[in-house]
Amino acid sequence: MPSSPSSSVSTPSLVETEAFPSRTSYISKEKEKDDVTICEKGGSTLNCSKSDHESATKDLEQVDVPDGGLRAWLVVVGVFGYTNAYGVYNDYYVRTYLVDKYTSAQISWIGSVQLFLVLSIGLFTGRAFDTGHFYHLMIGGSVLLVFCLFMISITQPVIWQLFILQGVGIGAAIGMMYIPAVGICSHYFRKRRPLAIGIATSGSALGGALHPIMLNHWFHGPLGFRNGVRLSAGLNGGLLLISLFLMKPRLAPTKESKIGTIESFKLFLRDVPYVFTIAGTVFTLAGLYYPIFFVQLNSIKNGINPTLAFYTIAILNGASSIGRIIPNLFVYRYGVFNVLVPCVATASVLVFCTLAVKDAAGTLIFAILYGFFSGAYIGLIAPVINSLSTHDYEIGARLGVCFVFTGLGGLLGM
Repeated sequence: MPSSPSSSVSTPSLVETEAFPSRTSYISKEKEKDDVTICEKGGSTLNCSKSDHESATKDLEQVDVPDGGLRAWLVVVGVFGYTNAYGVYNDYYVRTYLVDKYTSAQISWIGSVQLFLVLSIGLFTGRAFDTGHFYHLMIGGSVLLVFCLFMISITQPVIWQLFILQGVGIGAAIGMMYIPAVGICSHYFRKRRPLAIGIATSGSALGGALHPIMLNHWFHGPLGFRNGVRLSAGLNGGLLLISLFLMKPRLAPTKESKIGTIESFKLFLRDVPYVFTIAGTVFTLAGLYYPIFFVQLNSIKNGINPTLAFYTIAILNGASSIGRIIPNLFVYRYGVFNVLVPCVATASVLVFCTLAVKDAAGTLIFAILYGFFSGAYIGLIAPVINSLSTHDYEIGARLGVCFVFTGLGGLLGM
């Protein structure tokens, strides 16, 4: 994201990021030679002009960030969406649409590839967002998502058609919108950024609580699968249109010459804390979405009444929407990593608890607890990357680089 104009900076400074008081953001050491400044961070160096460095330093201070107000909170509302309804599709494909044709393991590749693309193409969408292509990404992703949903409604029960449309097409569509939608909150918030991002990401969980209920009733009711998917496509098209009117970038785009995709990739991977954080996200995503995608199917296989099982994804996502907000309230007081680690540790223990869950009561308790703690991770990952960024103009690129590796974890873990 771009920087604001700044006054000259003549001495090195130690800057404490206001939104994350538990962590010193960076130490900037300046070595002037002719008209070039060497910016050092975490053992990494990057040549930039003195004016760029001064501008970046001012950008970090963010004196003009509104950190609230009607316009800012409307942007947060505009980020609301849903991505976790695939569990309903997976259950329908395994038990009805593709039954006796493909194994559950083969069908699960649709969700795995979708999750991989949602995250991995962030390397490109993050950079595109930083350089001012917000509306290109959001409009393109919206059109592609609605198109793929309509096309799913006319598919034949063969896996390659669903793989292309739902795995590749919808995965790419959501991936195009994910980082720009989360990143735009950084245009309007600094001190309250973790809370704003938590509320924004809770929208996908809230949608993931309501949409599965509708899909289950549509797929197994008088509408049927094909009409249910068409109605879902129309609903999502309307919601995305409203979001486009609500979301508006506040800052001017970063110049292309400031830091390119390959340069940012090499630079960030020399930042040791950032690299360790990426490694942690890879292992986390390897197991995070398995219960979300399979909770409904496993409930039915365990003999739970299908009517009750249809609500398990909705309950899990409803708890996730709360988990994406409440932990973020403690970030400013305790630090983002101190909040994230206990939540991820609890979620990892709960994954193993699925081996012992065999009845309705256990399933519902698991759905509530796992939804809350897994939602905390999803709501906190963006503030974590923000806390490791030296300048606001590189947040999108850092998220993108992180999600490239995180997507591999999601692909292998499913």
